[in-house]
Amino acid sequence: MSVTAAKGFTASGVAAGIKENGNPDLALVVNTGPRLAAAGVFTSNRVKAAPVLWSEQVLRGGQVSAVVLNSGGANACTGPLGFQDTHATAEKVADALGHSAGEVAVASTGLIGIRLPMDALLPGVDKAAAALSPHGGEKAAIAIKTTDTVHKTAVVQSADGAWTVGGMAKGAGMLAPGLATMLVVLTTDADVAAPGLDTALRAATRTTFDRVDSDGCMSTNDTVLLLASGASGVAPDRAEFAEAVRAVCDDLARQLIGDAEGASKDIRIEVIGAATEDDAVEVGRSIARNNLLKCAIHGEDPNWGRVLSAIGTTSAAFDPDQLNVAINDVWVCKNGSVGEDRELVDMRYREVRITADLSAGSASAVIWANDLTADYVHENSAYSS
Repeated sequence: MSVTAAKGFTASGVAAGIKENGNPDLALVVNTGPRLAAAGVFTSNRVKAAPVLWSEQVLRGGQVSAVVLNSGGANACTGPLGFQDTHATAEKVADALGHSAGEVAVASTGLIGIRLPMDALLPGVDKAAAALSPHGGEKAAIAIKTTDTVHKTAVVQSADGAWTVGGMAKGAGMLAPGLATMLVVLTTDADVAAPGLDTALRAATRTTFDRVDSDGCMSTNDTVLLLASGASGVAPDRAEFAEAVRAVCDDLARQLIGDAEGASKDIRIEVIGAATEDDAVEVGRSIARNNLLKCAIHGEDPNWGRVLSAIGTTSAAFDPDQLNVAINDVWVCKNGSVGEDRELVDMRYREVRITADLSAGSASAVIWANDLTADYVHENSAYSS
């Protein structure tokens, strides 16, 4: 049930006519309370879409009564008129629901540099409002897809079943975020105020969405929102709540990687033995963004030299003669040189595991990436046509 698994939420997903193919393209998620607490994290790209700029302002108030999301157009790099379109969308949602526009978050995804067809979008808001349902989470998740092949949802309940965290995500490309990834809406019926939501969300995204690095490209529209209705009447243990939010984010992040454009391999990159966590993350990202390595993984070639080459471009602390690399648990590189026989590495399966040991400390981090395929190139060479 996705974003409607938690009590106090309704949702819908409709075809407003934003997409020329007639597929669902407008989603609405509404918090019916009694609490309207919210937190959010957004792209760190300096080029931000109009909905991101609007929603950042909304989140400063700590309250969100509704989120409206569209696919079929990013409303990014559209100038002052694009921001007016976002404002008009929030106003339309507020009018349809009897809420304040200042409590309506807006999110968009699709092609950059083209204004949205407001003559279709605004009537679509009325259509979405009329279709709101406590069982509408799946339809909302479907409506935010672009190049996604499947919709993405996740749910976690507290140990005693007293409260729930649910979520939906959209994303299949431009997955190299800072603090967020693509479009994600999380909901909970736990009774948590905005500051508590913000703490849990930032901790969760730091080790989940922020460590998905499929193609090295950061979106202009990345948005992750966490809404709390308080409908369960239960104030949760902070640690348990934080772990539930992290678990939902982790589930959705893995689904994003599994659906990445054109990918045939999911690559789990674990950096161990780092002097600091920052070093581990930097090294993991460098490995994830090495196109030569990504091509080798696609060809099922355990080319560990490309891993060392990627490590060497970082500022992390290490001695080149103490580096160790394993591919699918075979230590093909030991002490910066040849290790076990590379012919022992079985790379036939979807998941490929790379372990890089820096032998410089006790910190570690995991980054998820994908291989580089002809299908990825084809899809993105024809994306706007």
